[in-house]
Amino acid sequence: MSCCGQWEPLLTMIAINFAFAIVNLLLKKTLDEGVNNLIIVAYRQTISAIFLIPIAYFWERRSRTKLTAKILCQLFFSALIGVTLTQFSFLLGLEYTSATFSCAFLNMVPVFTFILALPLGLEKVNMKSKCGRAKILGTLVCVVGALILSLYRGKQLTHSGATENQVNTMVSPKKPKNWAAGSVLLAAGSCMWSSWFLMQARIGKSYPFQYTSTAILSFFGAIQSSIFGLIMERNLSTWFLRGKLEIISVIYAGMIGSGLCYVGMSWCVKQKGPVFSAAFTPFTQIFVAVFDFSILHEQIYLGSVLGSILVIIGMYTLLWGKNMEAKVCAVKQNQVGGEDEDCNPVSQILPVTISPGRS
Repeated sequence: MSCCGQWEPLLTMIAINFAFAIVNLLLKKTLDEGVNNLIIVAYRQTISAIFLIPIAYFWERRSRTKLTAKILCQLFFSALIGVTLTQFSFLLGLEYTSATFSCAFLNMVPVFTFILALPLGLEKVNMKSKCGRAKILGTLVCVVGALILSLYRGKQLTHSGATENQVNTMVSPKKPKNWAAGSVLLAAGSCMWSSWFLMQARIGKSYPFQYTSTAILSFFGAIQSSIFGLIMERNLSTWFLRGKLEIISVIYAGMIGSGLCYVGMSWCVKQKGPVFSAAFTPFTQIFVAVFDFSILHEQIYLGSVLGSILVIIGMYTLLWGKNMEAKVCAVKQNQVGGEDEDCNPVSQILPVTISPGRS
C-alpha cells in the first residue's frame, strides 16, 4: 500500500498533463478556425460544472461538511484567478502564438510556484542542506530544459513519411501572429496558474472535498467567463458552435481538462503540495511534441530531445529534494515528539508525507 501510495500522485500528474496536451492541440486548431476564446472558456466551464455536480453530490454526500461563506469566497477568487483569467490569458496567448510556444511558458509554472511559495511560508529553502540545493538545482535545470525546447532547434533527427497533401489537411488555417503580446499574456497566465496552486493548497486543507470544490470552481468560472464574454462579444451568433471539431474540443476540454484534471490536481496539491504538482507541467510540452510528430507529422529535432531530457532530470531532482525534505521533517518531529520549527510552516498548510491517504 505504501509503494502504491508513493506512485499515485506521480502517475496522476503525468496523466493530467497528457490530457492537457490533447486539450492544447484541440483548442489551438479550434482557435485557428475562428472561434472566440471567451466563448471557449464559457462553454468549457459550463460543461465542466454540469459534468461534476452530480458526481460530487453522489460521491461526497456522506463525508462532505457544510459550506461556509468563507470557503465559497475562497473558491470564487480561486475560480477568478485559476480558471477564468488564466484560461482567458492562455487562450489569447495561444491564438497569438503557437501550441509549442505556449507550452514553453507553462514550463515556467514550477519556478513561479516555488518563488511565490517562499514568502507565503509554503516552502522553505536551506541552502546548507542537500534538500534545499536539490530543489533550487532541479528548478533551474527544468527551466533550462524548457528554454532549450523553445529556443534551440538543432539537427533534424526524423523524417516524416506524410505527403504534403496529408499535412495540409491536418493543419488549421494560419492566423496573424503577435509574439510580443502573446508572450505577455502567456507569462501572466503562468503566474496566475502558479497562484492557483498556492490558493488550492489552503482551500484543500479547510475543505478537502475535491469533486465538490472543483464543481463549485467550474460553476463560478462559467458565470464569470459568461459575463466577461457577453461584455466583450455581444454578437450572439458567434456563441453557436457549428463544426464537429469545435464541439468535440469544447466538450473534451470541459469534461476532462476543466473537470477531471482539476479534481486530480486538487488531490495532488493536497497530498504532495503545490510545488510537486506544478513540477509536472513540463510534461505537457513533451506530449505535445509527440503529438506533433505522430499526428501532425512535425519533425523531431535535437533541441527537443535535449530539452526533454533536461526537463525530466530537473523534475526528478526537485522531487527528490522534496521527498528527502519530507523524510527529514518526519524524523525530526519523531525525535522531538512534536512539530519541528523548520517543518511547521509547510505542515500547517498541507501534508508532505510520502504515503498519502485517501480523502
